[in-house]
Amino acid sequence: MGAIHQLVHKQREFFLNGSTMDYQFRIEKLRQLRQMLEKYEKNIYRALKQDLNKSAFDTFTTELGFLYNEIKHTEKNLKEWMLDVPVEAPITHKGTKNFIRKEPYGVTLVISPWNYPLHLAIAPAIGAIAAGNTVVIKPSEYSQSTSSLLAKMVSETFEPNFLAVVEGAKEVSEELLQQKFDYIFFTGSTAVGKVIMKEASKHLTPVTLELGGKSPVIVDKDANIPITAKRIVWGKFTNAGQTCVAPDYLYVHHKIKDKLLKEMKKQIRKLYRKNALQNDNYVRIINEGHFNRLSSYLTTGKIIQGGNVDYKQLKIEPTIVDNISWTDPVMQDEIFGPILPVLTFRSLTEVISILKLHEKPLALYYFGEKEKNQQSVMTNLSFGGGCINDTLYHLANPNLPFGGVGSSGMGSYHGKSSFDTFSHHKSILKQSTKFDIPLRYPGGKLVFSIIKKILK
Repeated sequence: MGAIHQLVHKQREFFLNGSTMDYQFRIEKLRQLRQMLEKYEKNIYRALKQDLNKSAFDTFTTELGFLYNEIKHTEKNLKEWMLDVPVEAPITHKGTKNFIRKEPYGVTLVISPWNYPLHLAIAPAIGAIAAGNTVVIKPSEYSQSTSSLLAKMVSETFEPNFLAVVEGAKEVSEELLQQKFDYIFFTGSTAVGKVIMKEASKHLTPVTLELGGKSPVIVDKDANIPITAKRIVWGKFTNAGQTCVAPDYLYVHHKIKDKLLKEMKKQIRKLYRKNALQNDNYVRIINEGHFNRLSSYLTTGKIIQGGNVDYKQLKIEPTIVDNISWTDPVMQDEIFGPILPVLTFRSLTEVISILKLHEKPLALYYFGEKEKNQQSVMTNLSFGGGCINDTLYHLANPNLPFGGVGSSGMGSYHGKSSFDTFSHHKSILKQSTKFDIPLRYPGGKLVFSIIKKILK
């Protein structure tokens, strides 16, 4: 029996003993998780600085702060979430009680990416623990410092038969996927997501896939230029664009294009200094392969801001590229870096018609003041989630489910949605034995006519 197979087996044994079903057990584990993050907070800052050159501010606001808030929100509401949900019954079910009970799936697997290596490993685990599951976390090998720290923190805080971290490269992920898990949660690329789903199907294991895609930001002619520019620059270049819901490209109305781009250049200089490559807190690209892929996008179009790169530091300036068409390489796949291509439109109807022909993105952002146009975009285009007059901020509300649609993913999480994702909703009917309505049983014509009237 291999080590991974044995780990899953031990977790299944632990789950089947029933300990995780108890509310107090779950709350205690969530508190231990928060205490673990607090204890190792300085180490977390150090690890993320080594992996991605993240500043303490970026680490807290995009990783640690989110997790603290998610745990706090879950602790506050868990007792209510665990309650049975009563449902109404038709007249044919007189005397019955009907309810939905939330039960844990069992042994769960969380496969997390490198771009937010702490946040995206722990956030799904919060939901899995709250729902009463055991958890195996497989972090990305690309963010090695955080991965190693995560393994150390978890092993020193939890028993592996409840929560464990398994490190390694592709072959480790492949071995994990050969095991029978009861639920798999994956965050990463669409291509890998297809592999996860294929392997999960061998055991009929349900999955949540948090993928990505080319998330557009649409700026209409009546947008508030200064605020729009600032929020797009923040959303796009946070984490050097290595965010699954970052604006992937800009679609701007031709009448305000020049004004908007001028203001965006100003905001880039304000947020990242005149030379971002010399900014000690500017996030680097995760590795050489991604750096080379991103650098290749700088050979087409007209660079109107940035464009400089530092191979030694693996840094690419916040860059805006104009004169781009849908056939250019930068528009073929999700960019996942600090490069923003610009497309121009003359009517919102035109934009909606074009975007309908493309894959459904994980996020979409619209800037404009007219309610009619806001509703037209939100209603006529399909996407995972998004904002009107902002970017990224929808992620920070634990009451908003976060997830993709189509090629950008399936399933959702955050807050109660995380609890629901890792819970099977079991329908139960409790029947009375004090009396027995005869209508369900075969009878004469009178019974049949009564049933027809009731059901029709």
